[in-house]
Amino acid sequence: MQRPWLNHYDPGVPADIEYPEAPLWQLLESSAQQYPEHLALDLLGYTLKYKDLWKQVLAFAGLLQERGVKPGDRVAIMLPNSPQFVIAFYGILAAGAVCVNVNPLYTPRELRHQLLDSGAETLVILDLLWPRYAELEAELPVQRVFTTGLQDYLPFPKNLLYPVKMRREKRWVTLPPHPKRTDFKRALKASTPLAQPHPAKPDDVALLQYTGGTTGISKGAMLSHRNLVSNVYQTIAWSPESRAMAGKGVMLTAIPLFHVYGMTVAMNYGLALGYKLVLLPRPEVAACIEAIERHHVTHFPGVPTLYVGFNHFPGIERRKVGTVKICNSGAAPLPLEVIETFEKLTGGRLLEGYGLTEAAPVTHSNPVSGQRKRGSVGLPLPGVDAAVVDDTLRELPPGEVGELAVRGPNIMLGYWGQPEETAKVLKIDWLLTGDMARMDEDGYFYIVDRKKDLIIAGGYNIYPREVEEVLYSHPAVQEAAVVGVPDPYRGETVAAFVVLKPGQSVTADELDQFCRQQLAAYKVPHIYKFRSELPKSAVGKILRRELREMAAKEQVGTQAPKAG
Repeated sequence: MQRPWLNHYDPGVPADIEYPEAPLWQLLESSAQQYPEHLALDLLGYTLKYKDLWKQVLAFAGLLQERGVKPGDRVAIMLPNSPQFVIAFYGILAAGAVCVNVNPLYTPRELRHQLLDSGAETLVILDLLWPRYAELEAELPVQRVFTTGLQDYLPFPKNLLYPVKMRREKRWVTLPPHPKRTDFKRALKASTPLAQPHPAKPDDVALLQYTGGTTGISKGAMLSHRNLVSNVYQTIAWSPESRAMAGKGVMLTAIPLFHVYGMTVAMNYGLALGYKLVLLPRPEVAACIEAIERHHVTHFPGVPTLYVGFNHFPGIERRKVGTVKICNSGAAPLPLEVIETFEKLTGGRLLEGYGLTEAAPVTHSNPVSGQRKRGSVGLPLPGVDAAVVDDTLRELPPGEVGELAVRGPNIMLGYWGQPEETAKVLKIDWLLTGDMARMDEDGYFYIVDRKKDLIIAGGYNIYPREVEEVLYSHPAVQEAAVVGVPDPYRGETVAAFVVLKPGQSVTADELDQFCRQQLAAYKVPHIYKFRSELPKSAVGKILRRELREMAAKEQVGTQAPKAG
């Protein structure tokens, strides 16, 4: 196939890459051998060197095997960003088991689905979340539970003050004696470390990463060691500057590690390069800014909502954030205004990219030093092929809109236990992403919108992202999301949910006039709803499904004059 994007790669970025036929855990082992005395993790002042991190990984792998966990067994992690997460993740892989990442914000209903579907018999869970497990215990296949708290890996006196704070907030949980429960930290100290990690094959399943479930029931994407290793090497190859910082970079790890984006771009990528990972259990803007100043952060992967909050943080122009060199934005569209403001504040490069769980996840990125095009998610990474196809899977020429298809060594094996769902998205060696896109003559790709988010009003196709870009360009708008809602005349009509910047005001009529100057009449929202915040997933992705449900329940909103 033609690959016009290769002509626009930055100098030093290869057209393809070679990656080791090795288990994922070997990336951490190599860094521990190369940078044994370098700091690997920092949680609010508690630090672990690479050699000590690797020792604890082997200790947890040994503990799992002592407790009866066998190669191929599923082990679930329900933790925020913390040393325990990293230790458990790599320890599971070193024991030959399969990791199952679980969102700590999950309700009992969501937790039940994921543990039943994966068949996980082992769970590593935050102590504060024990009641959620206990509520479901009789229904689950779980045979052993390791509990741990943030206080277990905090420095003095924070390790003493944290429980006091939790009690004051009435969030502290006193763990009862339980035959299935083991204290993570105590058991780790008493275990016998593995002498040699399990030699997994490249195509062995390493991870069940569940899709976000924003459009239905979550499915477990089976990601192999090859998928995860190759995507780390693809992202490393994309940035010669990042490679040059091996052993010296500092990764701000604020985005959740249980999400595939944070897991690959922050954790696996950072540890493979010997960076220090500055762990934040919650991605709060104030904590991010403080961490950048204190640790001289060089890499700050995030999501648009995090960068929007950064840009509008009071006094941000006076903060010392100039050490930031490279930021990768994913999970949602990144408005151009946000990029320009962020780069002016930091002097770094904010790169919009694209990926999805089923691709481990990164497939596209804008060049680090080369040309960036407005609204583009950039070029396919080395080793990734991409095409825009119609419903018959015929490749469309540049400029035409169709479904984005991708292929490469990072594409999942399929969905766990769901061959029919797998067959819908994997066609030979291509993955159908469900995203509508177009490619220009230079090989830059543009995500038009989710296939399922397409709004059809009066026979016209309307892509929410285009309308949102216009709303984001209004000086009073901080966040915007556009959805389709039922309309008796047009079938669907366009509803816009808007969050205003602090101290700003604008009316629905003013927004309507602003949109009409930049959009065809049929694309202009007919309903404007002002909110103090928008519903988001744990990684910061705006949940359109919830907005559609909200709009449908309310039925009426602040309506702008109808077009025509």
